[in-house]
Amino acid sequence: MSIVRRMLRAAKLDAGLYEEVEADQKATGQAMLIVIMGALATGIGSLTEGGWLGLVIGTVVGLIGWAIWAWLNYFLGTRLLKEAQTEANWGQLARTMGFAYTPRLLAIFSLIPIPLLRALIFVAVTVWSWIAMVIAVRQALDYKSTLRAVAVTTLGFLVNIAILIVVQVILIEPIRNLLS
Repeated sequence: MSIVRRMLRAAKLDAGLYEEVEADQKATGQAMLIVIMGALATGIGSLTEGGWLGLVIGTVVGLIGWAIWAWLNYFLGTRLLKEAQTEANWGQLARTMGFAYTPRLLAIFSLIPIPLLRALIFVAVTVWSWIAMVIAVRQALDYKSTLRAVAVTTLGFLVNIAILIVVQVILIEPIRNLLS
């Protein structure tokens, strides 16, 4: 199936799509392309606030943030919060979470020079992506409980944010100060 059709299904929160890509090892490249495009869209959306440095940092943080969140969700979902039928490997979760990144492409609209509208776009994209992640995690980890998938993605998100704040303080701010 074409990547565009799959992305549309992912954006529509089609649980069947997440089952499909979980099982399709050939979809790994498509999933990674979506993550890269989503990170670039986030970076481009950061041009308004941070210029070219914002583009680079936004893109890198988008990629690193996805990788950390995917690993955390895998660890939490298969170790700490697994259900009896939970059976998944890293590739399955990475593929489903890659497709769940599809709404992130809309972060490019953060270029709109109206701060309130940029903030609304950011919130909408973040919530939409999170809902897609919940569905992706539920399907990849074979959960019967959506609430468990909500717990995994929320815990993963919170730990991810803490890690990204540390990275921001230790790495990004010194680089930004050096280049300013």
